Amino acid sequence: MAEEAPTEDFEHAEHAEHAAADPFLAIVAMTIAVLAVIAAGVGSLETIETAATIDAKSEAVLLQDKATDLWNFFQAKSLKKNMYEIAAAAGGPNAESFQQQAKRNGDDQQRLQAQGKALEQQRDAKLEESGRHEHRHEVLTVSVTLLHISIAIATIAIIRRGARWPWNAALILGIAGVIGAAFAYI
Repeated sequence: MAEEAPTEDFEHAEHAEHAAADPFLAIVAMTIAVLAVIAAGVGSLETIETAATIDAKSEAVLLQDKATDLWNFFQAKSLKKNMYEIAAAAGGPNAESFQQQAKRNGDDQQRLQAQGKALEQQRDAKLEESGRHEHRHEVLTVSVTLLHISIAIATIAIIRRGARWPWNAALILGIAGVIGAAFAYI
């Protein structure tokens, strides 16, 4: 979200000064203030959703890395198991020991496979969570943009010394922004 201009406070004070002369302009100035507060809140929610998206995606990557490590270990156990089975099949004085090693590696494989699948399920859940946050972020971005546009249009009512159409348009856009923000969480 873009930083607010340092002169924005002066602009609000100027709007208030104009509003003192005309009651309708006072209503417009209050509308602008309310829209600004709502826009700030929606902008904060947008930032929170952005951070949550990045966090969930990062966690998904870490879970995938852990799962990949487990699957590599699973493959190593598979190779060891096969080598011990070949050695046991060849016979000899260590055949029984080789068979036991093959069984242990097979048991380890099953444990690693279960852990790898569990990590992949957690990864998928984090990716799904990330998608929800990303969708909210996108909706909130549109909503805060509508609110900012509504503030700019409401200002036209002050500049035009009480023209009502900009204020009405600002209200419609502001309401659309608020509904959009609410829609992000439905």
